[in-house]
Amino acid sequence: MAKKRIERKVPGRGTQIRLKGLADRVGTIEKTTLRNDLPEFSAGDTIRVQVSIKEGEKERVQAYEGVVIDRSGRGASKSFTVRKISHGVGVERIFLETSPKVAKVEVVQKGKVRRAKLYYLRELVGRAAKIERQIETQAAVTAKAAAKEAKVSKSK
Repeated sequence: MAKKRIERKVPGRGTQIRLKGLADRVGTIEKTTLRNDLPEFSAGDTIRVQVSIKEGEKERVQAYEGVVIDRSGRGASKSFTVRKISHGVGVERIFLETSPKVAKVEVVQKGKVRRAKLYYLRELVGRAAKIERQIETQAAVTAKAAAKEAKVSKSK
């Protein structure tokens, strides 16, 4: 009597291919929505965000200046939280980097901090809530420019 061989079923590949195709499409959509016009900034920096506001049929740009206390997310869902004190009350606002409402971001001053999230600023008041500035001297600027120039000449 011949033995009957039982073969294992191989899972269908159609689902895997479809999922891979979907991931590729999401990746291409994400690449098109990413912005490269925003400057480099991190937690502790004071920034001025130009936000477009629609009032009725008119649209205008309003500045929102404060300290960056948080940067989170990756890809198209990157966001940053800006905190400012308005009339003695702390106000925080979360901005999506890819949002069309964010017209422009300017770095007012660099902050010198040792943490990625500055949530402890919420409890501090007055001068205690100030962040030490990262002062860039003229010598540091020229050294940075020379290093950049050397890097460019080395790559050629």
